[in-house]
Formats: sequence, structure tokens, C-alpha cells
Amino acid sequence: MGRGNATHPTSAPLSFAAMVACVIAGFLALDHFATLNEQLLLGAATWIILLASVAPLSREDRSRALLVVVVATCAEVLGSIVLGAYTYRLENLPAFVPPGHGLVYLAGLRISQSESIRRHPRAFVGAVIAIVAGWGIAGLVLLGRTDALGAITGALLIYVLLRGSKATLYAGVFVMVAFLEIYGTSIGAWHWAATAPDTPLPAGNPPSGIASVYVLFDIAAIAAAPRVLAALDRFRRLVPLAYSLIPAASRASARSQ
Repeated sequence: MGRGNATHPTSAPLSFAAMVACVIAGFLALDHFATLNEQLLLGAATWIILLASVAPLSREDRSRALLVVVVATCAEVLGSIVLGAYTYRLENLPAFVPPGHGLVYLAGLRISQSESIRRHPRAFVGAVIAIVAGWGIAGLVLLGRTDALGAITGALLIYVLLRGSKATLYAGVFVMVAFLEIYGTSIGAWHWAATAPDTPLPAGNPPSGIASVYVLFDIAAIAAAPRVLAALDRFRRLVPLAYSLIPAASRASARSQ
């Protein structure tokens, strides 16, 4: 994947995904008792893990993971704080959530790169589609809380899995999101509103297909990463050019002050 990947301690794909799952489970369990200040410590620890995880990656993969954090944070503010589609325990955006999105993306990426998935990509994607479909149907007819929102977002996710160019990545992200949503809501880290914002559309807790929203984060980051890197490269070239256009006397005067 990138420089130093072969020797990085988290280079084994499924081991890395398991580590992320343990971090999610552990930090959400700690958050159950955490104050606002203690959430900041959890956030700092999550950032350290994320930065250590992206360090050995290629420049483009690093940018994708960090762009996922940016896009997902904006969506979190909109979905939770502004619209109230779901609410965290302390009615805020916990500090560990933004970097957590980056870890979820990386875990999904590493799952898709594991040897077993590369050997059987269709079987993996097909199994995920079956789970999404089954969960969506159960949310409509079996579960105690009708989940029309989950059925709609689940249908969107199935479409992306069938037509997307990176279906195994999206399927890997679903695995991670399904785990964190079921676990997080079960321990009260957050809860979903009974209906989608400003609509009568009933929603589960969690909605079955909500992983489709995470997949949209990934699609946006994958599409934007090359453009962002190109813009940064242009900016780096412009800085020395602009400096060279400043008269030498003016530069010497500025240094002497």
C-alpha cells in the first residue's frame, strides 16, 4: 500500500480491522462513564491511533483517510447537532468521533485488501448484500421498531455494492459500521430518533442501511483526494515563485527588522 507497510505492526489486514473494532468497543465503553473533559482524552488517544495508522500509507491513501474525517465531521454536525437524526449521550459531538471515522474507513479498506477477500470478492460482496437485505426486511416486518429509513438507505447501499467500482471496500466499511452502530446504540452511546428529521418516516435504532451514509463519505474522499493533492502541489509551487518576485532589497529589509 505504501512505504513501510510490510513491516508496520498493523500491516496484517484483518488484525488491523480487529484492532479497530477493539478500540471502538473499548472507547465506547469508557465513554459510557466519561465527562466532557474525559471525552477530550479519548479523542486525543483516537487521533494518536489514527495518525500512527496513516503514517506508513501512501500520500493519496493518507489524504483519503483524512478527507473522510473532514466530510464525516461535517455530516455529524449536520445530522446530530443541527437535524437531530441521532443524539449522543452528552448531546454533543464526542471528540473521538471524527478520528474514529478515519479508523473505520481504514479498517474497511484493510478488510477489502485481505487475502481471503481478494480471492473471493464476489462471495464477500454477495454475503454483505444478503445481510443488508435481510436486515432491511427484518426492520420492516420483524423488529419491534419499524425501520423504513433503514430499508431505503439499505437499498441505496445494495445499489452501490452492485454498481460501485470499489465494492469490497464499501462492503468492508459496512461490516465495521454494522458492528459499531449495533454496539454503540446497545450501550447508549447514542440513539436514533424514532423518525427521520422533519418527516414521518420511521427509523430503527440503528437504521439497518445507515452504512450507506458512511459509504458516501468514502466515495467523496476517494474522488476528492487527487484534486486536493494537486491543489496542494500547485500551492507549494506558487510559494517560492511568489517569494522570488519580491525584490531582494525588500526581503533583506524584512529580515533585518
